[in-house]
Amino acid sequence: MGSKQNSQGNIPRRPLSIFLIIALCCFSYIMGSWPRSGFGKGDGIALEIGKQTDCNIISNLDFEPHHKVVKISEPSLPKAKVFKPCDIRYTDYTPCQEQDRAMKFPRENMIYRERHCPPEKEKLQCLVPAPKGYMTPFPWPKGRDYVHYANVPYKSLTVEKAVQNWVQFKGDVFKFPGGGTMFPQGADAYIDELASVIPIADGTVRTALDTGCGVASWGAYLLKRNVLAMSFAPRDNHEAQVQFALERGVPAVIGVLGSIRLPYPSRAFDMAQCSRCLIPWTSNNGLYLMEVDRVLRPGGYWILSGPPINWKTYYKTWQRSKKDLQAEQRQIEKLAELLCWEKKYEKGDIAIWRKKVNAKSCQRNSVNVCKSKDVDDVWYKKMDACLTPFPEVTSKDEVAGGKLKKFPARLFAVPPQIAKGSVEGITAESYQEDNKLWKKRLITYKRINRLIGTTRYRNVMDMNAGLGGFAAALESQKSWVMNVVPTIAKNTLGVVYERGLIGIYHDWCEGFSTYPRTYDLIHASGVFSLYQNKCQLEYILLEMDRILRPEGTVILRDEVDVMNKVKKIAGGMRWNTKLMDHEDGPLVPEKILVAVKQYWVGSSGNSTSRDE
Repeated sequence: MGSKQNSQGNIPRRPLSIFLIIALCCFSYIMGSWPRSGFGKGDGIALEIGKQTDCNIISNLDFEPHHKVVKISEPSLPKAKVFKPCDIRYTDYTPCQEQDRAMKFPRENMIYRERHCPPEKEKLQCLVPAPKGYMTPFPWPKGRDYVHYANVPYKSLTVEKAVQNWVQFKGDVFKFPGGGTMFPQGADAYIDELASVIPIADGTVRTALDTGCGVASWGAYLLKRNVLAMSFAPRDNHEAQVQFALERGVPAVIGVLGSIRLPYPSRAFDMAQCSRCLIPWTSNNGLYLMEVDRVLRPGGYWILSGPPINWKTYYKTWQRSKKDLQAEQRQIEKLAELLCWEKKYEKGDIAIWRKKVNAKSCQRNSVNVCKSKDVDDVWYKKMDACLTPFPEVTSKDEVAGGKLKKFPARLFAVPPQIAKGSVEGITAESYQEDNKLWKKRLITYKRINRLIGTTRYRNVMDMNAGLGGFAAALESQKSWVMNVVPTIAKNTLGVVYERGLIGIYHDWCEGFSTYPRTYDLIHASGVFSLYQNKCQLEYILLEMDRILRPEGTVILRDEVDVMNKVKKIAGGMRWNTKLMDHEDGPLVPEKILVAVKQYWVGSSGNSTSRDE
C-alpha cells in the first residue's frame, strides 16, 4: 500500500488538468451563489425606502434563504395601474363619516353621525396624502403626552377645552397633560378613585369601553395599569378628537351611540364609562343604557361622571333646573335597577354601578327581552329598547357566560365560549394549536423585520383576527392590536374579548371608522381570499394605504394566486414590496407579502412629491 501511494505522488500534474479543476470549482461557486445574488431567479423587488425613510427598516428586513423571495413573471399582462395622489383636501378623509354626506341624514338619535359610506361610483381611487411636514409620532410612552402639530394641525380644542386641561399647544407640538372635563386633577387621580371600588389593579378588569371619549386620556392612563380601553367619539365640531387619541398611541375609533348597535359582541367589556359624554341615557326608554348593558360583562362596572351626577353642585353651570336634573338621575336609577345593576358608589362627581353576575341573582318584572337569537348580529342592525338576556346558569353564584381568569392568565387560557363549544369548529385543542401557530409565525415576522414588537410599531391592526392568536403572541406594553373580525367571517370576536384583547366587527368592502395615518403595522391573513368575490381588491388595498402611516409596514398572508394579484395592485401604490415563501418552505401554496409604505406628503398643486 505504501509503495503504491508513493509512486502516485511522483506523477507530475499536467497544466491542462489543473486548469480544468480550477474552472470546475469556479463554475460550481457561481452556480451556488447565483440564486441569492441580485441577478438570479430568487431575487425580488429591492425594498428601497425614499430618502426620508427610517434607514433601520432596510437593515432589519432580513430575507433569509428559508424565506426566499418569490419572483413573479407576467410578461403578457399589462403593467400595474398607477394610483395618483388625491387632492390635498382629502388629507383627513374618512369615507364613511364625511361631514357633507352626514348632513343629508336625520339629526334625531344622532343618525347623521353614524356610518354612511359612499356608493361604489363615489369611492376614491387615489392615495390619501399626508400633510406637509408629517413626522413619525413620538415613541411610547412619550407619545401619550406629545403629538407633532404638523400631523394634526388643529388648535380648536386648545381653545374650547382650555380650562379643562385636555390639550395645550406649545411650539410645534401639542401637550396632553392628562386632564379631562370631569377629572380636573388628572386622569391618574380619577382612576385611583375608581380603583378604590373597582378591582383594576389585580387583573380582574382588563377591557374597558369609553363612550364619548374626547382625546381618550382615560384610556391612555389605563394602559399603564394593563387595562385596554376601546374609546370612541363622533366626528363632530371638536376637530380631531379620535385622531388625537390614535396619534398618541391610544386605541380609538370614530363612533356614536345612535340608532345602530355598537360593533362589539355581547359581554365584551369588564368596565364602561361616560365622563360627561353628553349621551341622553334616559331617552328612548333607556335604549342607550340597554346597549351598554349588552356589551357589559356580567359582574362588570359602569361609571357615570357628569350630568346628572352631583347636580346640586353643578345645576347652574349646566344651565339646567334642579328639578330636571333630579328627575333624570331618578330615571337612571330605575333603569339601572331594571338592568340588574347594583349601585356601589356615589361621591362627588362619580357614581358606579355593578352588573349582577346572572339572572338568578336579580328579579326583573315585566321586562322587554330582546327576541333576536343571535345577540352578536350587530352590523348595521337597529338598536331596540329591549334587554339582552343573560346566558343560562345552573346556580345563583355562577357567572353567566363563564368566569374569566385574571389577566394575563386569561390571555392563553381556554376562553369560556370555546370550552362550552359555542364556536363552531373550534375545540380547546384546536385553540391551543392556533396559539402555537401564531407564536411560530411571529418569530418569522421578527426575522423579517426586527422592529416588530418594539415601540416603532405602536398601533397595530389585524384585519382578519380569527381567535386573536397574532395579537396574543405580540402582546406587550409596547403596542396594542385592533383585532378586526370581518362581518363575512366566522364570528370569533367574543373569544378575542374573553382573552383580554380588544377588537371590532367590520366589512372591508367599506372604509374603516378611523382617520388616515392611524396605524403603524397592518397584518392580514386570508383577507383577500375572503373578499375576492365580494368587492374589488384594489379598494381594500387603498383603504389600507389610507389608514397606514408613511413608512408603516404591511404583512399579508394568502394563497399565491391571490398574492400575485395583490402584489401587482400594490405596485402602483407607492409601496415597496417583496413576495416571500411560506416559513415552511416553497411547496406551501400560501405566501407572505411584506410591504413598506413610502414617505411622501401632499402639496398645494393637487399633486404630491416624495421630496417635499
